[in-house]
Amino acid sequence: MKTVDFSRLPLATGDIVLDLGCGEGRHVISAYVEANVHSVGVDLSLDDLKTTRQRFADFAEPDNTDKSFGLSSASALNLPFADDTFDKIICSEVLEHIPDYRGALREIERVLKPGGLFCASVPRRWPEKICWALSEGYYQVPGGHLRIFRSNELRKEIEFLGFKHYYRHWAHALHVPFWWLKCLFWKSQDTSWLLQQYHRLLVWDLMENPALTRILEKSMNPIMGKSVVMYFRKEAVS
Repeated sequence: MKTVDFSRLPLATGDIVLDLGCGEGRHVISAYVEANVHSVGVDLSLDDLKTTRQRFADFAEPDNTDKSFGLSSASALNLPFADDTFDKIICSEVLEHIPDYRGALREIERVLKPGGLFCASVPRRWPEKICWALSEGYYQVPGGHLRIFRSNELRKEIEFLGFKHYYRHWAHALHVPFWWLKCLFWKSQDTSWLLQQYHRLLVWDLMENPALTRILEKSMNPIMGKSVVMYFRKEAVS
């Protein structure tokens, strides 16, 4: 389940791509599959990196020397890369978890090449506020969400660092009711019939990718997409 639209973050042969906060690998693997690029995933969680490595095994192309895949455990506040290393950077559903998210944004600006592209996604404000209202457990779990962003304010903060915003969309509207149900039944998630049935629907949708739900979600995303996805270009130094 990709949040980033690679038609809006186009990958060129030879690009070096960073997925910051790659989790279990959905975007770092997708970037590798999408084009002949050097795809790098960074996360603090060794367990998530192990899962990513295992999932990547099904997509590896060891005979293709035009692409590569790498993973690293590192802090978003101290990335182990030189200035101006990456052509494209993805940071999807990560900034809301980082206490010093502004420090992470400064690191992104540092390691992205001038003219490079950056995609950031965060939870949309109004569906997220309902989750917080339904359950304190949702945001009080270790490593949980620390804040609810106003997307326009976040966009201005990123622009202040020398980025130019060029596109925005929303994603994953069908997942919003699932998270509301999950929060509503926070203490009985394992036994909630309604939550289990909705989860089955989402798994079916992911595996089968039917036209009906694709059309439905596309029409719903502008209204209640769970994620707001923003695209930026780092302006070249004149």
